[in-house]
This record gives sequence, C-alpha cells and structure tokens, in this order.
Amino acid sequence: MRIFENIDIGIKGLLAHKLRAFLTMLGIIFGVGAVVAMLSIGEGARREALKQIELMGMNNIIIQDAELEDEELVEVRAGFSLGLTVEDASAIENIIPQVASAVPLRNDETEIQFGSLTMKVNLISSTPDYPASHNLLIKRGCFPGWDDLASNRRVCVIGNGVKRELFPFTDPVGEDLKIEDQWFTIIGVMASKDVSVKKIGGYQVRNFNDDVLIPLSCSESYFQRQLLQSPLDQIIVKVAAPTDIRAVGNVLSRIISRRHHGQNDFKVIIPEELLRQSQATQRIFNIVMGAIAGISLLVGGIGIMNIMLSSVLERTREIGIRRAVGARRTEIMGQFLIEAVVLSFSGGIIGVILGVALAQVITFYAGWVTIVSYISVITAFGVASAVGLIFGLYPARRAANLHPIEALRYE
Repeated sequence: MRIFENIDIGIKGLLAHKLRAFLTMLGIIFGVGAVVAMLSIGEGARREALKQIELMGMNNIIIQDAELEDEELVEVRAGFSLGLTVEDASAIENIIPQVASAVPLRNDETEIQFGSLTMKVNLISSTPDYPASHNLLIKRGCFPGWDDLASNRRVCVIGNGVKRELFPFTDPVGEDLKIEDQWFTIIGVMASKDVSVKKIGGYQVRNFNDDVLIPLSCSESYFQRQLLQSPLDQIIVKVAAPTDIRAVGNVLSRIISRRHHGQNDFKVIIPEELLRQSQATQRIFNIVMGAIAGISLLVGGIGIMNIMLSSVLERTREIGIRRAVGARRTEIMGQFLIEAVVLSFSGGIIGVILGVALAQVITFYAGWVTIVSYISVITAFGVASAVGLIFGLYPARRAANLHPIEALRYE
C-alpha cells in the first residue's frame, strides 16, 4: 500500500509544477526521439542493403570490366587483352570445381520502340543461366532458352517497368518490339524487382525493372561494339557453397589476370564484402547518432537531477513531517525516485512518439526507408528509465538522509 501512496504523492508533486516538469522532460524527449529515429534509420538501411545484396546474389562473384580512359584502353589492348570474353567464362567453369556457373553478360543502354512510344532501357544480353544467377522470376511467358541462343532467334523478355510504360493495358507477349533497328518478339515479362538504392559500396545497382533481356548471340550478331571495347561487361560467377566465396574470388583474380596477360582491365566484386562495407559505414553512422542522442539524454538527466534537488529543497518541511509521523528513509527515497522515474518515463513515451514521427517524416521527404522495431522502442524506454533512476538517485538519497528535527525547523 505504501508504494501506491508514494506514487500518488510523487505524481501530485509533479502536477503541482506542470511547466517545470515538462521543461525538465525535454532533454529526455529529444534524446529518446533521437534514439528511436536513429535505430529506425539504421534498421531500414540494414534491411535495404541486405535486400540489394540478395538481389545481386549472396553466392555470386561479379567480374566487371574496368572503365578505362581511351589511352589506357589502347595500352591494354596492345598488351594482348581483349577484355572480358565468353571464353573467360568457359575457362572459369572448367578450372574451378566450386563454381556452379559462370554467366557472361553484356549491358547496353539503348532505346526501344513500340508503335509511337519509345523508352530508354538496359539491353541485357546473356545466356539462359542468367535469370537463376539473380533469382529473377518470370511473370508471364518464359525466358529465352538454349535453343534460342543456338539459333540466334530474335526474342526478348521485358522488365515489369517496361511493361508498365509501353503496354499499360495490354498483354505484350507475342508483340514485336523494335530495339535500335532490329525487331524482336516479346516472349515473356519479368516479375517486378524492388530496387531502392543505386549504389552499394561504389557498385552501381541496376534497375532490373527497366531491363530487356535478349540471347547473347543476338547482341554479337546485330549490335556490334566498337573495336577496342570489351565484348562483355560482366561475368557473374555463382559459387556452389557460400563458404568457398573468398577462396574462389582469389583464384578468379589469378585466372583472369593470366588470361589477360597481366593487364589490369577488370575488377572482382564480392557482394558479401559490399554488405560488410555497408554495415561498417552504418556502424559509424550509428555511433555518431548515438553520441548525439547520448548527449541529449545526459542533458535530460542533469535536468532531472536539478529539478529533484530543487524539489527536495522546497519540500524539506514536508519531508520532516513525514519522517516525524513514522515514514522510513526508504519510503522517502522511494517517493523521490518515483518522481524521477515518472518524469523520465513520461519523457520516454513522448520521445518514442516523436521518434516514430521523425522516422515517417524522413521517409516522406528524404525517401529513406525507416523501420521502427520493437527493439528500438524497448531500448528507448529502457534508456529513459535508467536515466531517471541514475540521476534521481542522489536527490532521493539526500531527501532520505535529512534529519527530521532539522527538516521541521527549515524555513
């Protein structure tokens, strides 16, 4: 029963000075709001990075053609390197047993036309192994097969974004699409892929929804590249077991370097390492934001200590009367601790609401994905309560240690 009396007395004491109590809570409110918003941004960024890495393929290693200046390109070609080739992909599959597939890929930005409508797209030329390497799904129709590749058939599969742009109300399968000066028959539509970031660790993430996929043999026959350009832009190496990725990556570098006569005209990208880099950057961001939120909470804690010391001073006679009629030191201490915790807990509730609102505002205006998790809310309340207990402990002990007679004499 004494506990409820202490709670009642503590709340009445705070309500007697509403404005002062609210001003004291501001530090806690902003600190907890910052914690919730920070954790929401961090969780959103973590999930988005993971989603994009999974889109690239966690078991994939990407060998990418290096972007070289004209003078460098001439020097590299003079060093007997043709750039990335289909033969490189075949050599990788034959030499490394841990490789499930090595998929050659060519990416050209071009313009397509259907009727009077035109659109800029990524023209992806590859083999039938390509969809599996990026976990691409077909929504309607089918992907080009090995027969299409061998017979050089002019067929294509369009991304969901292309379908929305050129065929908003009709079924595109069976329609003819003009790619530059060549006509291709649409045999399928890819399922939508959510791509919300453009770069991860310096690697450009392509919007798969704006892709048009054709057999690699068609690009070699109908869309010739300039003389010094690499025949391929990427080779996507799918590793059978995730534990072998690093070892395979090291072997890949040596194989391609040897086949290119030591010319540094490629780079090996491991999505798993990109994820690690992204997480390291996110940790730095969290530390900085955590420090800012911690300073705000520290200020809030000092504010709580200040108001509690003032409250002890103002209510010295009240404390003396309570001690004279039989209140124990633990009860006096409990009363003031309850006031401190109520202040911090109330500030925590308002702070969580503010943090959630901040996360929504950031999502709306900045376009960042924010996810408010139970962990962030529990952490915020835990920190707020801990601040109340820690900074309320000294004033509460000071009140409990007042001598009853001296407290009754206090004016």
